[in-house]
Amino acid sequence: MAAKSVTEVEVDGHVLPITNPDRTYFPTRGETKMDLVDYYLAVDEPLMAAIGGRPLLLQRFPEGATGKSWFQKRVPESHPEWLQTTVVSTPNGTTSDALVARDLAHVLWAVNLGCIGFHVWPYLADDPEHADELRIDLDPSPGVVFDQVREAVGELKALLDEDGVTAYPKTTGNRGLHVYARLERRWTSYDVRAAAVAVGRELERRRPDLITAQWWKEERGTRVFVDFNQNAPHKTVFGAWSVRPRAGGQVSTPFSWDELPSITPDTLTLVVVPSRVERDGDPWHGIADHPQALEPLLARSKRDLDSGLMDAPWPPVYPKMPGEPPRVAPSRKKAE
Repeated sequence: MAAKSVTEVEVDGHVLPITNPDRTYFPTRGETKMDLVDYYLAVDEPLMAAIGGRPLLLQRFPEGATGKSWFQKRVPESHPEWLQTTVVSTPNGTTSDALVARDLAHVLWAVNLGCIGFHVWPYLADDPEHADELRIDLDPSPGVVFDQVREAVGELKALLDEDGVTAYPKTTGNRGLHVYARLERRWTSYDVRAAAVAVGRELERRRPDLITAQWWKEERGTRVFVDFNQNAPHKTVFGAWSVRPRAGGQVSTPFSWDELPSITPDTLTLVVVPSRVERDGDPWHGIADHPQALEPLLARSKRDLDSGLMDAPWPPVYPKMPGEPPRVAPSRKKAE
């Protein structure tokens, strides 16, 4: 058996071995595992500003973006002594020692295991009781084109501006868009989800032709879905500056609001994004300097509940929640 080739990378005071650096990870143009390492080295500063200090869910692709993969919350028992971990939970209470994005060395250690991009918890490892990010996921239903997603995000920005909430957009690396607000560390994930439900419902009221907050797919139609449950406790979202496991190496790329009319997600790859950062800097610069208040959105949630609306449905992996409607698809309920 031939010996594995190894390249060493020195970062953050650690020497990291990168095994099989020439293995093709992204077949569209042929970028390798080492190209992925070089990408993360190039975006170190904005990457750590976005995900630094947060637990990471690992998704491993040892054969590259189009090969087999699996999710892994638990850091392998054999790991460097300097690696920082933290205990995370699942909705059913199972705990794991998860990797913390302490610095770029932690990220590249995971990249060497075959992790391409990272799913990130909405809190800092040193304060798991407080979710400090509101994450609005604009998810296109089948038949929705990207111009509709742009329009929906424009409606979302207008709503957040109206409530005095400063937010920052990014591509998902696929078909949708994400909008983040960095929050004061005062609220739980239950609070943040309630705010996201209220945002989705208000957007649907304003633009029922374009936007839906309906959890059941059969009710969404050809509209952009506001996936409020991405803010449920223990949920992770694909991280800013992370490379998607797609053949073209598309990146979940932060951008400025004035770019919204022209942003083209499929062109934002691990080859292109470093030059954008070098030219324009970090479009999310300062996101942590002025954490946002959630009260205006929670006030919307309270008005909805006071008017008689129930909570929105939760995903099936969660226990039944107070005020939640029956977890039965409308068509099945009607048939019964």
